[in-house]
Amino acid sequence: MPAKKTAAPRHRLLIVDDEESTRLLIAHLLTKGMTVEAQLAGTCEQALRLASDYAYDAILLDLQMPGIGGFEVLREIRAGSANMATPIMIVSVLDDQATNDRCMALGADGYLVKPVERRPLVYAVKALLAARGKAKRTQRNPEEDG
Repeated sequence: MPAKKTAAPRHRLLIVDDEESTRLLIAHLLTKGMTVEAQLAGTCEQALRLASDYAYDAILLDLQMPGIGGFEVLREIRAGSANMATPIMIVSVLDDQATNDRCMALGADGYLVKPVERRPLVYAVKALLAARGKAKRTQRNPEEDG
């Protein structure tokens, strides 16, 4: 019998952006270069509902959205949801240090400026997923002090 190939793990991502074309583009860029399942949210309310109902491996979040906006979505996810510890990458047209600093203070794990290109996007998401995987392994198997 031939050896069974081990499939790469499928990562579950939530992509939040009010522009459908942007959601679809990001999903396409990521599914082309990685083994991911992308779930899409077009409103802040939908994002919060999904984040409270499902655990994701990473969340990509736009800031400038109608309603409560991306900053508040970030704040609420970090305050208490199934994704309190899930890596969150901000994907925004805002390209200033003050906005980046505010996002990091609210608990974001990374920041990409739109328009995104495939290579930096895939690299950033892979780094988030690798860090999350390492953190999960450390929590399950803490090293004993000698």
